[in-house]
Formats: sequence, structure tokens, C-alpha cells
Amino acid sequence: MTQPNTQRVAVLSDAETATGYRLAGAAVIEATPDTALATLERLITEGQYGLVAVDTGLIPDPASATARVMRGRDLPILLPIPSLRDAFNPDTVDAKAYMGKLVRDTIGFDIKL
Repeated sequence: MTQPNTQRVAVLSDAETATGYRLAGAAVIEATPDTALATLERLITEGQYGLVAVDTGLIPDPASATARVMRGRDLPILLPIPSLRDAFNPDTVDAKAYMGKLVRDTIGFDIKL
């Protein structure tokens, strides 16, 4: 078994949001809902990453989905991250309030236009 490189981080994402993660400097592995689980299992068994952030739009609960493959392994750590599609779904999220909170948390006050 290959020793995991705990310094490496990967993001398992769909093609629509992959560019944003790449611009942030992350290693991105693209997948579709049909290929995501097999791709994640491959990432786990290859042992190349210490942390894999998984888009919940692809795999809603990555820890449960990969419990069999992760058995006996400490790494990689699987970090579920909200899907951008879900984060800005007008039926469930107020995008204006979300962006306002993001700005307020980042700079400490509101900006009104």
C-alpha cells in the first residue's frame, strides 16, 4: 500500500464548479454522479491524498458511501462540502442573505448597494 502524502489535498467536484477550485489552487478531480463513487474509492485506495473534499451534490454522505473501502484506514480524511448548486438553490436558500453573511463574516460589516 502506498503511504499517503498528508500534504496533498484534492477536491472531487463536478465539471461546473471545478474551475473555481482550480483557481483556488486545489487539485481537482472531476466526476459525474454516475462516476463519483468509483472515483472516490480509487482516490482512497491509491493513497495519494491526505484530505479529499467531496462535493455533496455528487456523493451526499461520502463517509457512509465509502465505509467498506475506508475500513482500517485513517487517511484520507473525507470532507463533505456543500454543492454550489444546492448552496444557491432558490427553493431552499436565500442567495442574497447568504452572500450578505459571507461579506459580513469576511470584512466585519454589511455593504449596501
